[in-house]
Amino acid sequence: MENQIKGLHHITAIAGNAQRNYNFYTKVLGLRLIKKTVNFDDPETYHLYYGDEVGTPGTVLTFFPWQNIMTGRRGSRQATEIGYSVPENSLEFWLKRFEQHNVIHNKVAEKFGERYLTFLDPDGLKLELIASKKPDNRLPWETNEIKAENATKGFHNVTITTNKMQPTADILTGVFGYKLLEQHVNRYRFVTDAVDNANIVDLVEVEGEKAGHVAGGSVHHVAFRVENEAVLMHYREKIEALGLHITEKIDRNYFYSLYFREPGGVLFELATDNPGFSVDEPVNELGSHLKLPPQYEEYRASLETTLPKLV
Repeated sequence: MENQIKGLHHITAIAGNAQRNYNFYTKVLGLRLIKKTVNFDDPETYHLYYGDEVGTPGTVLTFFPWQNIMTGRRGSRQATEIGYSVPENSLEFWLKRFEQHNVIHNKVAEKFGERYLTFLDPDGLKLELIASKKPDNRLPWETNEIKAENATKGFHNVTITTNKMQPTADILTGVFGYKLLEQHVNRYRFVTDAVDNANIVDLVEVEGEKAGHVAGGSVHHVAFRVENEAVLMHYREKIEALGLHITEKIDRNYFYSLYFREPGGVLFELATDNPGFSVDEPVNELGSHLKLPPQYEEYRASLETTLPKLV
């Protein structure tokens, strides 16, 4: 079936210092910087994309780094955890690495039969490395220090904290085609079989939880993957028919997008596979150059002076 939500496309979060963010995700976690561009609504701020070699949907974590942003607060009406898939026997490697780099982390724990390691990035964003019980054959990006036997493979899941899970669950199941796979206490795991990986959304229901505040160290939005623009507009009709406000199609240079806020309060995006991150620079040079959307190209000289150099 062509008209499917194919799991997660990307997740976008908010950071503070751009250099610190770049250092952590490329040098400590070992992701590849695949695109260095600007926030389309605030061109004096970077939009940094990290992922695998080519920026495959389901591997891409992006950031708006605002230097003086206040620290956010995790709570309800938020995506509160980002889970990465890692090889089964790699968690001990990551424990040692986090200790070496003074990364805040917990002990290895288990949920839904999978071992996982929780940690925080320098801005307080909560992430998990999860030894998936399902085979994950995605090829990871390798660095000199992090080889394939330990490297992240891409997203495993995203967790949303909500006061009432059912309205969000209705979007996942009734619109996106997810199914409830299992439940443990107040955590509900939803999965789509449209793809093999990056296909899990966990809903954690906490009735009395105060709404979180989206700022530094917070997820800004969660993007779900569709094949092309025709499928994108198919879902626009479905969501609009529910009475939810959804944007017009937006060209983000590397994908086309729609945005809407699901009933639980989290900003959802639908994003296409096309045209991809190699549309404006070759794969072997991804992330090497400042790429600007056409409307800001005339300001390149000024922006190259204003934006901090990443080394």
